Amino acid sequence: MSPRHAHRPEPRGHWLLLLIVVSAVAAALVFEGWTTHEVASQPARRPCTSPIPKAADTGQPIVRLDGSGVRTAGMPDRTVALTFDGGPDPVWTPRLLDLLRAHHAHATFFLSGVQAARHPELVRRIRDAGHEIGSLTYTGSDLGSASAVRTRLELSLTRTALAGSAGVTTRLLRLPLTTQADTMCGGEWTAARRAAAEGYLLVAADRPTRKPERGVVRQYSQTDTAVSEVRKLFRNRKVERYTTVSEGLGHASVNAPANGSVEAPANASGDAPANVPASTVGQLQGKALLQVQSVGHAFVRAMTWVLGIAGGLALLRLLLVVLFARAHVRRRHRYRPGSPWLREIDEPVTVLIPAYNEEAGIGTTVRSLLASTQTELQIIVIDDGSTDRTADIAARIDDPRVRVVRQPNAGKAAALNTGLAHAHHDIVVMADADTVFEPEAIHQLIQPLAHPAIGAVSGNTKVGNRRRMLGRWQHLEYVFGFNLDRRMYEVLECMPTVPGAIGAFRRDALLGVGGVSHATLAEDTDLTMALWRAGWRVVYEESAIAWTEVPTSLRQLWRQRYRWCYGTLQAMWKHRRALREVGPAGRFARRALPYLFLFQVALPLLAPVVDVFALYGVAFADPVESIGVWLVFLVVQLFGAGYALRLDGERLRVLWAMPFQLFVYRQLMYLVIFQSVVSALFGTRLRWHRIHRSGSAGEQRVVEPAAGRPGLPWAGGGS
Repeated sequence: MSPRHAHRPEPRGHWLLLLIVVSAVAAALVFEGWTTHEVASQPARRPCTSPIPKAADTGQPIVRLDGSGVRTAGMPDRTVALTFDGGPDPVWTPRLLDLLRAHHAHATFFLSGVQAARHPELVRRIRDAGHEIGSLTYTGSDLGSASAVRTRLELSLTRTALAGSAGVTTRLLRLPLTTQADTMCGGEWTAARRAAAEGYLLVAADRPTRKPERGVVRQYSQTDTAVSEVRKLFRNRKVERYTTVSEGLGHASVNAPANGSVEAPANASGDAPANVPASTVGQLQGKALLQVQSVGHAFVRAMTWVLGIAGGLALLRLLLVVLFARAHVRRRHRYRPGSPWLREIDEPVTVLIPAYNEEAGIGTTVRSLLASTQTELQIIVIDDGSTDRTADIAARIDDPRVRVVRQPNAGKAAALNTGLAHAHHDIVVMADADTVFEPEAIHQLIQPLAHPAIGAVSGNTKVGNRRRMLGRWQHLEYVFGFNLDRRMYEVLECMPTVPGAIGAFRRDALLGVGGVSHATLAEDTDLTMALWRAGWRVVYEESAIAWTEVPTSLRQLWRQRYRWCYGTLQAMWKHRRALREVGPAGRFARRALPYLFLFQVALPLLAPVVDVFALYGVAFADPVESIGVWLVFLVVQLFGAGYALRLDGERLRVLWAMPFQLFVYRQLMYLVIFQSVVSALFGTRLRWHRIHRSGSAGEQRVVEPAAGRPGLPWAGGGS
């Protein structure tokens, strides 16, 4: 193992950080979704089941309940208490404040807690102008049908929001969806009693038919209608005073309690003012609530844009990949024999197979190569210090074309370089020890090397063990993800990876870049990028088919993809200076590196938060719209995957597994990327993670031949 890859402890705190961030985002979204949904929903209330008590049904708009009974009050003659419900509204609240200032009048603003949290500057402006602040609950929902817990929550959150935004608390409450006092019937009266128990004075309004000169409490919503009606009211010369509720009560007459045992005070609200400064603790709690509300609201708006941009990029990427795949099909003979000036290649080939504890599949791999139509082969199995029977199994294969080279364990890159030193031929094919080759694979793979500018060729890797769900998901990924991308990469001349499972190289090109580097864990990606920087072109040959064994457990899959992703990040960083280079190197870097970073790093890092936001859309926004958008993306992906399967000669019936892939497999890949990025940022060095092999790479090839090819007689056990 290279010292460069000496193991360091992997970071642990990032998982806690991810959990905290996702939990905080989820909590903020739930809070924002609850408030937004309640505020935006159509106000409605249940019909009254019983009338308001007679003691409160006096026609007066202000009701106080305490241990001595029920008292009601109204405004004195020629006095109008102006009250405005809802808001603060960024459009209409400033206009109302300007209108009141112009007429030297004061009013009472019954504010929604959620709106107060969103516009604290307007709450402070209302307070600083000398107006009175009342509570309209947090969301303005129907308290008549709410539980006692919900009622307390609505009142306490509003109290906290007012403390945080303006540093005040209020004793005035207007129950949402009520107008006159007699509308506080049935469940509303129950809610009124609960609020009164917390010290609130209930404020309704007089009937619209009552003349202002007789003294009234007028109720308006903060709209353009309120501005015009208040302006009209100000022209009534019979009104002497426009004031707040509590100031008007200081001059009001009050009905006696229902039991008549106690004389009512002159002020129905008692001696305490309606608005008092909030405590320091209350203000701190309020500011925290404002921050939560602000973060949730800002996050929803930001994620709306992010989802739009990410969705647009995903659709654009899929469209471009499909279009470039079609272009690849049309121009695939450009760098291959069949064009007037390219000959067919039938040169000898050296195949390098690095192997470490691969006894389950090494025999099948070597025998599949010996059955190749490319008869002039040198097959070198490099046993990298295996502790099982890998070398013995390969050595027992009685064929002069097979040679086994043993070395102490030094890693895959070192094993490939050892094999390269023993190679006799100018064309070198690299293969994994769990790969099963089609008979024509080697011959087809080397044909693009007829073009003198091409230094390496990627073969078509297919999933052999795809009987189980995890194998099917990886099969879809290989066909729809890797292979479709490779077609696009060839057209754009920016192929970033020749897979280790099957790839052909010019020997002099490999020697020219110093062989296989051990500086990264993705030695295949690192090598491919080095070839581009050396001026060579890399293409994809879809007819060169090899079957590979993929991980059969989530743990093995995690370890494999963690290494792949981490190694790719290393290779991208190592070759970042190619972005400033000219010729094929610069063209490759400016096309491949941004694409890899955007679609394999940046967007996947946002995925957990995007998924939480998607749940938010289903729970609190329009579930039909949210599910509809998801279905549209699914259908688009199904069409793309179907096209990719068709190009690869695969059956379409595997598409049924794709919707399930989005719920499990995709989440795992996102977490792998997150772990890899954190590890790269902390400079963690990983050990080479080898997955457990069962020798099932040829399983699919034998059981279910693709594209009309017969099963292969050599596909069997490794021993």
